Amino acid sequence: MKHTRILIFTGGELSTGFLNEVQEGDFIIGADRGALFLIEHGIKPDLSVGDFDSIPPEQMDRVHSMSGKVIDCDPIDKNLTDTELAFELAMERSPESIMILGATGTRLDHTLANIHMLIRGLQHHIPCSILDENNFITLTGSSCIVENKGFTYVSLLPLTTEVTGIYLEGFQYPLQDATLRLGQSLGVSNRLAEEKGTVRIEGGLLLIIQSKDR
Repeated sequence: MKHTRILIFTGGELSTGFLNEVQEGDFIIGADRGALFLIEHGIKPDLSVGDFDSIPPEQMDRVHSMSGKVIDCDPIDKNLTDTELAFELAMERSPESIMILGATGTRLDHTLANIHMLIRGLQHHIPCSILDENNFITLTGSSCIVENKGFTYVSLLPLTTEVTGIYLEGFQYPLQDATLRLGQSLGVSNRLAEEKGTVRIEGGLLLIIQSKDR
């Protein structure tokens, strides 16, 4: 069955505010500690997956009984992080979009790896995003509409050596045929001038990060 949207709750920084993102018809995946987080807040994951090394053993019976399906993996003999495993399983369902919650936190390596996973979504023509309390992150290789989600800033950062032919409409600081190179901060801290803005690029991969201060 193809689902309109898949939400992945994983084991980074999780907030009860994320629960407001759950809509009827969403397919919910809990990755490792994200599964227990959902269950503790009254949401039954359609799928729970991971090595579950961050869940107390006495809670695992609860995860098994309260999940639609559970996929366990060996914590030693595995090549994917729990988040990536959940992401791969989500991609197999060919949803219209995927949102990952709890993908950021104190582990910068995991945060960057999760951001890099957005590339795979783009390659399969599945819009993917990462949401935390202060950021909403998406990726484009062509064009996209940026909607006002209540964040203060919109920053554009190249995920390839350079991004060329950048055009911005509906922003406080528009761009026309601009180029951003890896290591430059020209695209940081722009703002929407309207409720929606348009980003178009001709070459490269561009991260679009809506953010706000704490």
